[in-house]
Amino acid sequence: RGRLNVLANVVGKPYSKIFTEFEGNPDPGAAGGSGDVKYHLGQKGHYHQMFGDGEIDITLAANPSHLEAVNPVMEGIARAKDDLLGGHHTVMPLLLHGDAAFTGLGVVQETINMNKLNAYSVGGTVHIVVNNQIGFTTTPDAGRSTYYATDLAKGFDCPVFHVNGDDPEAVVWVAQLAVDYRNRFGKDVFIDLVTYRRRGHNEADDPSMTQPLMYKIITDLPTSRDQYTEALIGRGDLSEEDAEKVKRDFHDQLEAVFNEVREAEKGAKPKEQSGITSSQELPHGLDTSVNRELVEKIGDLFFDVPDYFTPHPRVAPVIKRRHEMSRKGHIDWGFAELLAFGSLVEGGKLVRLAGEDSLRGTFTQRHAVLFDHEDHDIYNPLQVLAEEAGKGGRFDAYNTSLTEFAGIGFEYGYSVGNQDALVAWEAQFGDFANGGQTIIDEYISSGEAKWGQISSLVLLLPHGYEGQGPDHSSARIERFLMMSAEGTWTIAQPSTPANYFHLLRRHALGSLKRPLIVFTPKSMLRNKAAVSSVEDFTEVKKFQSVIDDPNQSGKNEDIKYVLMCSGKIYWDLEKKRQADKRDDVAIVRVEMLHPIPHNRIKDALDNYPNAEVRWVQDEPANQGPWPFLALQLPEVIPGLKLKRVSRRAQSSTATGVAKVHQLEQKQLLEEAFEK
Repeated sequence: RGRLNVLANVVGKPYSKIFTEFEGNPDPGAAGGSGDVKYHLGQKGHYHQMFGDGEIDITLAANPSHLEAVNPVMEGIARAKDDLLGGHHTVMPLLLHGDAAFTGLGVVQETINMNKLNAYSVGGTVHIVVNNQIGFTTTPDAGRSTYYATDLAKGFDCPVFHVNGDDPEAVVWVAQLAVDYRNRFGKDVFIDLVTYRRRGHNEADDPSMTQPLMYKIITDLPTSRDQYTEALIGRGDLSEEDAEKVKRDFHDQLEAVFNEVREAEKGAKPKEQSGITSSQELPHGLDTSVNRELVEKIGDLFFDVPDYFTPHPRVAPVIKRRHEMSRKGHIDWGFAELLAFGSLVEGGKLVRLAGEDSLRGTFTQRHAVLFDHEDHDIYNPLQVLAEEAGKGGRFDAYNTSLTEFAGIGFEYGYSVGNQDALVAWEAQFGDFANGGQTIIDEYISSGEAKWGQISSLVLLLPHGYEGQGPDHSSARIERFLMMSAEGTWTIAQPSTPANYFHLLRRHALGSLKRPLIVFTPKSMLRNKAAVSSVEDFTEVKKFQSVIDDPNQSGKNEDIKYVLMCSGKIYWDLEKKRQADKRDDVAIVRVEMLHPIPHNRIKDALDNYPNAEVRWVQDEPANQGPWPFLALQLPEVIPGLKLKRVSRRAQSSTATGVAKVHQLEQKQLLEEAFEK
């Protein structure tokens, strides 16, 4: 079939490896985990050019059965590779589509829309639409509203070449033309390869059940190979004996390799699938602090704008405060994040930040890149820092197209293509990330388990219950936790700017490579209590996965209630504890939700031997961390009894009525402190 043909004849995957996979034998050198069917596997190889010298490095991206979802992933891989080579578009992306999927799946349009955008440009992609005129059992008249399968390309002013798939020499000529166009104009180009599918959707399918007339014609039609062989013989380029000899030789090669695989199987022992053990290792002992001089330098770079630059009147006070923070502390979330990014680029790292409002930040909290109020010129302080350091670091920040599916897919691909970079995608609101749920499900959560594909992508998902209603409250913590296993990823919800800073630096500098999901705040961005001192960045050495009550020291038998929580709710609980003067309550923050830091949770709870333990969360009972932790914590901390304090179970994530939200929040806090 097509995928195997590409793997064997284009990428150069050994026939023995393909036959071994058909026999159901996993690669002894592959990582543990679930594995995947052979049609989904990626491969790296070299294609030896038939004409001219040298060879071409080829990467075939692993992809699931979610048709076209691989498009933005592959584009991201290509961009990362091209950036590593200097950004001259010497890496050519090639996408192979099916006609029905090309017209039916929206991620195709999202990806094509990227082709000339600064954040995503790869110098043009060559698209081949394998037009077999049938999608599973659906014919074109039921599958699209356009005449040609490739008509979508017209909306982006891209050329389309229609070619008969039964004419190999015409196909080669058109392919060369398409590549020449891409290289000259740096734009996407499309080949509509008009052909047919000889067999059904899979080996056991009988397509004549639904397309009897079409398959009566196909059955009587000589194959493309037979037609081309006859043409070569007819014009004297090949004899019948030569054609038969080539066919027989190739069959004999395959037969020999197949027999070797069968013989090797007899003495082989099945590999024990043990999970992704390397991903269970956490970066203990990594010092993520920075020196005070660097904190002050970053503060200076934001404040000391060039003479020609005029900051916006509302931004000028922000950069002034940052300068003061770098000296006096009270560092807020936005500046803490920039300290993390800045310290990494100063050390030689590439930091890539992308999202629909990432330069300013959805909540006007970031201002990573400043815009001249008079002429729209830009000033990128962290890039200036990288250039002054001279270690090869770079800060690439982009406002991107309004896309979740393709946007997340592209950044995931970039993180695969450059595993040393810190690559972060930010949602406007965490709720919107579900527009890219296919990428989260198929790649980010399980790419390593299925394909051994390593990614360290960071998803920044604003999350917090402030009465803004559905689609502006919840990043669906429960969904990410539901998929957490085998060291899938790290999931965190820090409650202080400094802990977020240490989390990002640990992720970027540690040897462990896996995705990081961060539930970032909204109202907490400007909470005057949720700030950090300069010493929290320079003297604290690491990310704290659990923060015990700062008002307690060691064992306290007088504490009657321990409130465990994560994220913004901590500051609401602390405010009420102080207002009610409750000295019989301790509050323990779980800053990392997966992998569960059960030893540190146990150590914190052991300080309060006589206390009732309550898990308190803003989210409804069927959402947030509770469904996951209620099952997992008693297994890893035997004897632990947890009482839930939350909103009632709901089908929607949050109320959109401010007064209802306030009433719910009041009841929640009262229940948390109930005696």
